[in-house]
Amino acid sequence: MYLFDTDTITNILKPRPSAALLKRLEVISTDDQFISTITISEIVYGAHKSTRCAYHLSNLTDVLLPQVNIVDFDGKAAFIAGQIRAWLEKQGQPLSFTDIQIASIALGHDLVLVTGNERHFKRIPDLQVENWL
Repeated sequence: MYLFDTDTITNILKPRPSAALLKRLEVISTDDQFISTITISEIVYGAHKSTRCAYHLSNLTDVLLPQVNIVDFDGKAAFIAGQIRAWLEKQGQPLSFTDIQIASIALGHDLVLVTGNERHFKRIPDLQVENWL
């Protein structure tokens, strides 16, 4: 099962989405496709910063959300996030808290994180990361 990072899931809505991403999605059951509440928040934030807010929110609610399962940042993910954040800071490699939250959701639910930001996420022990872009 797969958790899509914001950069990957929003790629689908681009005028020219990644052909490699679309090809992979064709063979993955929608039951195995997840996005996090954190990603939803990031998309809404980006929409409100845009001059085309209504367009982007419509894409989110009408196109994207009906096609994926949503997974929350729950108590288990919160514990994992705290551990990851402390560990990365001790290593001198801080990471944005939204990325830590997304990674902790993937770890807490045993999901493979699909992202184009491999460099950020590869630093997190035990996190399975794939780049479909």
